[in-house]
Amino acid sequence: MLTLKALRDDPDGIVAKLAVKNFEARPIVEKVLELDALRRSLQQESDSLLAEQKKKAAEIGGLMKQGLKAEAEAVKAQVAELKARSQELLAKGDAAAQELQDNLVLLPNTPCAMVPEGKSAADNVIVKEGGPDVKLPEGALPHWELAKKYDIIDFDLGVKITGAGFPVYKGKGARLQRALINFFLDRNAAAGYRETEPPVVVNAASGFGTGQLPDKEAQMYYVGLDDFYLVPTAEVPLTNIYRDVILSGDQLPQMITAYTPCFRREAGSYGKDVRGLNRLHQFDKVEIVRVEKPEDSYAALDAMIAHVESLVRDLGLKYHILRLCGGDMSFTSAITYDFELWSAAQGRWLEISSVSNFETYQANRLHLRYRDEAGKPQLCHTLNGSSLALPRVVAALLEDNQTPDGIVIPEILRPYTGFDIID
Repeated sequence: MLTLKALRDDPDGIVAKLAVKNFEARPIVEKVLELDALRRSLQQESDSLLAEQKKKAAEIGGLMKQGLKAEAEAVKAQVAELKARSQELLAKGDAAAQELQDNLVLLPNTPCAMVPEGKSAADNVIVKEGGPDVKLPEGALPHWELAKKYDIIDFDLGVKITGAGFPVYKGKGARLQRALINFFLDRNAAAGYRETEPPVVVNAASGFGTGQLPDKEAQMYYVGLDDFYLVPTAEVPLTNIYRDVILSGDQLPQMITAYTPCFRREAGSYGKDVRGLNRLHQFDKVEIVRVEKPEDSYAALDAMIAHVESLVRDLGLKYHILRLCGGDMSFTSAITYDFELWSAAQGRWLEISSVSNFETYQANRLHLRYRDEAGKPQLCHTLNGSSLALPRVVAALLEDNQTPDGIVIPEILRPYTGFDIID
């Protein structure tokens, strides 16, 4: 959530920055500032009435001592009138504050200066490419056909048990999933991230804290009886560990990682791009989250990008890294880099990671702060990244490593899988 101070200090600048996200912010910004002025005016008037109320209340005792009962009663009536008026102003102030908040959360995060202008994924900028060229054997198959051929992922069985988008992993397919999760967690831990196992259902306050609510409510699975949401990403419970927390400066950075299943309704998704593992309602993902001082957050972002790149590179996969344009960024992000893997069997790029800096946007919603050298509370910066999301990694591994004799497991994964080929 943007801060009121930022909006008061430079409303035109905020409007211009949000235009990079193709968001028309001026009507909301003007409404927020109008409500802020009203709220402060009501508070000032209420404070003035309260001071007058206290002054007159002090007069009552003196009048009673002088035996001026009638005069004291008259002052009591004035105090009661002032109190009623003050309460009325406070109620109006509370209503203005709530309306202000309701409008403030409608504003997305402002993109940083490095974010390119653009309206869609077609305008994203490739900043790096890597990995070997993929040479498929004759008669190569897409991963959903490989999964059926080797009986390692059963999409039809998932439909029977639950519905489309809930695959069943079997045999070496299940072991490959577990191997990748352990590999990613071990590598994250070696890079300094503390392993955590959070809940996979969260309350509405947690969804609001990281910006999933109210922006992405339609994409989340809701457990109505308990007013909980299934997590769309481990970012939500991990970042909410720090909700309503004030850290000391020497406690930063905070670096944590977790594996969770993730649940997304993916409303509106259809067509060829949803086949197989390309788009699921339930999938496994390992996440990394950092909490940083503002002056350190962009160096931390670079370190996260380099770390994710090392995972993809060591798996022997062809990839590129994109800096997302304003029109393709999330509501909450100040800057995002996407990693995509090349699927030669499908002839398309598959997104497997997003690494983002949210600057103070989430921290303001979370009331997440640290004490600076002067002991004054300041908003932290939060960052997160997929490290990594499994489905499309598995899809690329199966497709890119297929041979006439079976699917060869990358050497770095073999200590985790316990086998070197799926046949």
